[in-house]
Amino acid sequence: MHGATDSLRPFLGVVFPAAVLTLVALCLPVDRVVAAGPVNLLVFYADDLGWGELGCQGNNEIPTPHIDSIATSGVRCTSGYVAATYCSPSRAGLLTGRYPTRFGHEFNSVANTTGLRLDQVTLATRLKTMGYATAAIGKWHLGGGAEYRPTRHGFDEFFGTLANTPFFHPTNFIDSRVSDDIQKVPDDSFYTTDAYCERSLDWLEKNKSKPWFLYVPFNAQHVPLQAPKKYLDRFPEVKDENRRMFAAMMSAMDDAIGRILDKVRAMGQEENTLVFFISDNGGPTDSTTSSNAPLRGFKQTTYEGGPRVPFLVQWKGRIPAGKVFNHPVINLDVLPTIISASGGTIDPSWGLDGVDLIPYLSGADPGRPHETLYWRYGPQWAIRHGDMKLVVSKGGSGQPELYDLATDLGESRDLASSQPAKVKELQALWDTWSAEQAPPSVPDIPPKGGKAKKKAESAAGA
Repeated sequence: MHGATDSLRPFLGVVFPAAVLTLVALCLPVDRVVAAGPVNLLVFYADDLGWGELGCQGNNEIPTPHIDSIATSGVRCTSGYVAATYCSPSRAGLLTGRYPTRFGHEFNSVANTTGLRLDQVTLATRLKTMGYATAAIGKWHLGGGAEYRPTRHGFDEFFGTLANTPFFHPTNFIDSRVSDDIQKVPDDSFYTTDAYCERSLDWLEKNKSKPWFLYVPFNAQHVPLQAPKKYLDRFPEVKDENRRMFAAMMSAMDDAIGRILDKVRAMGQEENTLVFFISDNGGPTDSTTSSNAPLRGFKQTTYEGGPRVPFLVQWKGRIPAGKVFNHPVINLDVLPTIISASGGTIDPSWGLDGVDLIPYLSGADPGRPHETLYWRYGPQWAIRHGDMKLVVSKGGSGQPELYDLATDLGESRDLASSQPAKVKELQALWDTWSAEQAPPSVPDIPPKGGKAKKKAESAAGA
């Protein structure tokens, strides 16, 4: 009986509404009851984390047991992607479920000058209409003006910074419990990663009697590399100063995630909480020591090291534990997955580009969530169709290069000259998709000139 029930649990969690699940649960042994009622939602979003930096991704140098536990208790997606190669557009895609290029959010400069378009409905707004308590705790980077802040995009509460920041004495900081205006942080002991953890624990306690959505976009592992001594002391054997700081920051983020997961468990809500851990883009490598190995490229490139990221999903009792999923998934899938898991209905008029992942991760659907994925970042672009990828990237030849990711994960053997028909096919698919996208709403030039402007232009391949 138990084995048969186990095989049905993923199917039941996807297909049956909560009321039916409650009736089914009454007929199950106590140790097999699937939690009924509204699903709680937890999204961790790391910043500039390299593809190969977690223990579950193969890094033995920096222990990340708490992040790894999400993979152990859930699914590790080896072909996890984000819809953009750096910070702000990646977040725009995550929270809307749409390619950010569809609404002109192609560059970080959008967040520097305006923000996430007000006609784009966020995951938080959709959940709020379903009765969810919502909070964003961490780095926003979707607009600093009053009309673009998290509390105007569906979040009941915001505690964090509007853009990039130091970890000590953070700038652009807001605690919406105090005010929606920017506040100074005079406390010398305030460290963003630790503070975001403490506020998350407090918010969860205050909202444990409601269905809740907690979005925690850490500013770790973004520059500047900063960490308290208590975390640095864990890595005395690491001699390189930057690498030691990177390791300390990772350890702090792992501790924070562990404490938040422990809190959910202590509230008795672990089996009724859907958890995502994703990075906003690949690591920048040189500036932070982040490793994307064995991938080619890094943040702000369209080689795999730019958009391919750690992507972990946990939903105990609904998707298998310890599963490795190799088909491509993307951060655009988070919104439809969460809405469906929460009992909502996806309206085609929303124009989503993501899909509900649960049927695929549970094994109910053996197919691929996506046959084709696309990227556009100024003159750089890419398309993955099946396992074939056509790409133009900074650091490349300047011409479309073709790679078979099934046999060449590091994009080292360009097949373009030997497979011109495949190049033509993928080029046509990308051209059609690109023609459907909006022009960039803001040029890829920061509001301030000088070195910052030149650096951004260089990074974009201009």
